[in-house]
Amino acid sequence: MRLGIRRAVPALAVLAACSIFGTARAADAAAPIEGNIDDAKNKISMCIGCHGIPGYRASFPEVYHVPKIGGQNAAYITAALNAYATGARSHPTMDAIAKSLSEQDIADLAAYYANQK
Repeated sequence: MRLGIRRAVPALAVLAACSIFGTARAADAAAPIEGNIDDAKNKISMCIGCHGIPGYRASFPEVYHVPKIGGQNAAYITAALNAYATGARSHPTMDAIAKSLSEQDIADLAAYYANQK
């Protein structure tokens, strides 16, 4: 019986350590990425062609009113871009653009457009 306890103590110590470090990693992974408005200025060229024109309507794949994103909530922009990237939302142009963006790109663009008037 004593031999079992000697083996159990180190195993419990390892489990405790994994649980502590696993929680720390999960917290890091869940932390939102902070967007950088200045970095976004080099990334907005793909957006302004449609979203930078007041009242713009795209004609592909059908006539579509392009929404204004300047001044929109950053969380909404992030969610929308992630939805296009995963296929939860679909528009041919937005699908392609969103799939090309990194998480940092999305955070930067969201921060930039959230700070527009």
